[in-house]
Amino acid sequence: MIVPPRLLDIYIGGRAMIIPSRILNPLHITFDIIFLAGLIILLLVKKRNMTLLFGLAGGIIYFLVDWGIFYKLMGTRAIFINGAEMSEGGKALFLLWLSMSYGVTNFAWIWLWLKRDKHLLEFSAYILIGWLAVAIAATGLGVNLDQIAISRGTDKFHSFMAVFLMLSYGAVIIFNMVNKKGIKLPLLWMFAIGVLVQLGWETALLLGGVRSAGYSAFDAIKTLVVNSLIETNPAVPVILLIQSLLYKWRNEDLKKAA
Repeated sequence: MIVPPRLLDIYIGGRAMIIPSRILNPLHITFDIIFLAGLIILLLVKKRNMTLLFGLAGGIIYFLVDWGIFYKLMGTRAIFINGAEMSEGGKALFLLWLSMSYGVTNFAWIWLWLKRDKHLLEFSAYILIGWLAVAIAATGLGVNLDQIAISRGTDKFHSFMAVFLMLSYGAVIIFNMVNKKGIKLPLLWMFAIGVLVQLGWETALLLGGVRSAGYSAFDAIKTLVVNSLIETNPAVPVILLIQSLLYKWRNEDLKKAA
């Protein structure tokens, strides 16, 4: 099994950098595609069309960030298969799957949370159980298959996301304090959503043996906590704003709003 660089093994300017990593196999990708197809079918059957479109947009954004910024621009994304660097075409396809999987799921789930969908419990159960089942089943059944090891640096990215976190929630705090119409944005609700969505799949990957393989327990937990606070959370206030604007234009079924 090939293990990407461990947390604290890499230093930039004397500072340790968190290195999120995963070790998975082709069976994980297959199971995950089936899981994602099931989620898309559920959204279509229940006519959550706006939610699905926003999730697909999220997948595209994730791909532009992961492949375009992490890999092409910053060079912090590494992908190996059985110890050898994956081909350029293989990397692009792999990152497309990875981005669409977590981009669609994360953005759709956040959208459902923010609109307090009447089937939020059922959608949440499907997502959480699916993430955990895919990771555990693929790790156990695919032990003799090709091993794909991926990792990325987060030093500059986490610095940017920390500033984004401060600005996005700072705007919410200021709005709640100065607006004179008595409108209060759900600050704690948004923050909880931002943390729990990321924490859900980080925990599933960790328990399934995919995330942070070879790390100490402390390093693995630190990666989980920091990522859950920083990586998805800052976008939640922006998503709430987008949601409020889109629902003034179209309903969930994409019919023109009254």
